[in-house]
Amino acid sequence: MSHMEMKIDSQRAAALVSQIKTVRERIAAVANGRDVRLVAVSKLKPANDILALMQQASPPQLHFGENYAQELSQKAELLPRSVHWHFIGGLQSGHCKNLAKIPNLWCVSSVDTEKKAQLLDKHRGEFLASFSSISEPSTPPPSKLNIHVQVNTSGEASKSGCAPGPDTVALARIVESSPNLHLLGLMTIGAIARSVATTPENENEDFVALREQRDLVQKELGLDRELELSMGMSEDFEGAIVMGSGEVRVGSTIFGVRGPKSEAKITV
Repeated sequence: MSHMEMKIDSQRAAALVSQIKTVRERIAAVANGRDVRLVAVSKLKPANDILALMQQASPPQLHFGENYAQELSQKAELLPRSVHWHFIGGLQSGHCKNLAKIPNLWCVSSVDTEKKAQLLDKHRGEFLASFSSISEPSTPPPSKLNIHVQVNTSGEASKSGCAPGPDTVALARIVESSPNLHLLGLMTIGAIARSVATTPENENEDFVALREQRDLVQKELGLDRELELSMGMSEDFEGAIVMGSGEVRVGSTIFGVRGPKSEAKITV
């Protein structure tokens, strides 16, 4: 099946378009004129939903986030190359090769070790070299992979991410020096309790910590560009934007509650 054969339910599409419009309005209300990227988290939701938002939202929604490498790969095969895919789940070393070969993978937001950064750089480089030799002139070439270094700002053992301080700076330095990667910024998934308590007026400790880490990395690496902050999800994205987030990841507020992974379908 290709996206040309995919059916879109008109009622479902209308609901999705309405829900993403509301999220965009909520973002704009607190963004103070900044252009904040909305990543629609489509994990465990069918490709039909993604296609509906690409075709019927105004402007089209192009940035989509996935948590599972295999699911992302399957959806990328089905959907147009104009999708900007974000891998936002826990990254395993064994996933790096396949992810790096998805032409329109726009960003990997969960890089937390030197080994994973090196694997992504190696395999993206191999893919770019092979793509240039076999691609059609009309096909847009893939580019370097954008990377967010994931920081464990809450210190929870259950959370992935670098420890704040020297570890974060060291990994950012490796990504910055990798020829096939681009250091886009830092990402955190903070403590749930802090997320629930976050309002535009109530600062989240994890967001404060990530901003401090971003400033530290820029200073230590001597960067003349500002690294972005990727923080904020359905429960707390407005507070994250007020704290300077340049990207928010919103799933259930757009797509609705997810069922169990065992019942998820790539298409419906």
